[in-house]
Amino acid sequence: MLDSGAGAALQPGSEASILPLHLTGVGLDIAGHRLLDGVSFELKPGPLTVILGANGAGKSLLLKICHGLLSPTRGEVNWQSTASAQIRGRQAMVFQRPVLLRRSVVANIDYVLRLQGVSKPERQQRIAASLQMTGLTHLQHRGARVLSGGEQQKLAVARAWAVRPEIVFLDEPTANIDPAATVFMESLIKRFSAAGTKVVLTSHDLGQASRLADEVLFLHQGQLLEQAPAQQFFARPENPHARAFLRGELPG
Repeated sequence: MLDSGAGAALQPGSEASILPLHLTGVGLDIAGHRLLDGVSFELKPGPLTVILGANGAGKSLLLKICHGLLSPTRGEVNWQSTASAQIRGRQAMVFQRPVLLRRSVVANIDYVLRLQGVSKPERQQRIAASLQMTGLTHLQHRGARVLSGGEQQKLAVARAWAVRPEIVFLDEPTANIDPAATVFMESLIKRFSAAGTKVVLTSHDLGQASRLADEVLFLHQGQLLEQAPAQQFFARPENPHARAFLRGELPG
């Protein structure tokens, strides 16, 4: 299974946007355990959104529900668009541990673009641009499975970038890479956002959230306790659990 969606980013004169995304009263029960409960929020185009919370808060599950990989037990997930093919085609997701084909770096990106019917000249142009942006050009013919963890994560981002999504979901994108790769990855995330792609990422890292976020959704034990502009959240969080998390009193 690929961790990038299929399709191109919204272009002037193209079909209407799939955003905003609305979640209303979303809950998720697995094996009798309530993992998400009553989660409601709206994701609008523009601001870089960080879903922040301790490990086990339900961040990854929530991201998979947004992306459509999981169906909620309760509640509704509604995009602006009602066309399922359009919704699938304009989003991408990058997991903590990327799912890569047993092929070369180039082939991993090319495969996704061919599925979308992108012409060969356009595929070649997008692949070259994605590899250059992520610093993987010199590794383009290497097998994806033998890359380092940081290189695999860059490839996952390159693949997502190549399909030009309107929204990209990043699940703890720097959790398994070293500090140098983390700095580079954060620069890529900023470029995604600056290029007009809506970025939604999960993190338990306060430093990373403060560096990247325009808005914060704070999740605690499966409940969304606060949604606020990042500057406001880090200066004056309203929820007591959020204040405790910022003080380091909740496990991160």
